[in-house]
Amino acid sequence: MSLAEDLLRICQEKGLTVTAAESCTGGMVAAAITDVAGSSAIFERGFVTYSNIAKTEMLGVSPATLDAHGAVSEEVAQEMARGAVGAAQSDLAVAITGIAGPGGSEFKPEGRVCFCTLSSDSVLVETVEFGALGRANVRERSRDHALQRLIEAAQAV
Repeated sequence: MSLAEDLLRICQEKGLTVTAAESCTGGMVAAAITDVAGSSAIFERGFVTYSNIAKTEMLGVSPATLDAHGAVSEEVAQEMARGAVGAAQSDLAVAITGIAGPGGSEFKPEGRVCFCTLSSDSVLVETVEFGALGRANVRERSRDHALQRLIEAAQAV
């Protein structure tokens, strides 16, 4: 059973809905969820907010937060998740923002991805250093990490 299938089963059992706010994954979490038949029972919408303007306009991320911390930050991930829950009226959200590569900088290296998983009971904000694994691998690992965190959040509700 895939991570998305596990998520669907748990959310259906508990009557939960989910949304995703994605930057570096470009909709891969939403695609993984909606690849599963019956996913419309738990997933109504997701947000691909690749640019800072999209993060601000679609999710209400503060320009001041973007200026102070940059798009790849735990602070932005948390604002993305809060904005997604509000816009989708969902029970759970995950937000992802990172540097898939190639490239990066001394301060924000390739493979750094910030996540926020949000439920009515908890907020988990974390940064994962996947390393310079190549763009596709960083994105795939980010997708899977996000799905795993959604499963854990759903189990805890």
